[in-house]
Amino acid sequence: MTKKIDTESFKQFDRLRELRVDHRDLDYLIDSLTHDPMVDQLRVRRLKKRRLVLKDMISQLESELIPDMDA
Repeated sequence: MTKKIDTESFKQFDRLRELRVDHRDLDYLIDSLTHDPMVDQLRVRRLKKRRLVLKDMISQLESELIPDMDA
């Protein structure tokens, strides 16, 4: 009898890892840009918005991966 491996879960964990890396990279980029007095503020705002979208995606994926528990 062979056990079926849930590859979808592995894909979700890989996706979660990628999102976290992207979020961390954006953190570093935003931090470095905010120390530059000549930075384009519109660009920083867009990057912050993108970072927030990534954070929401991470939260959503984490909630899907955590099994429901009875209260």
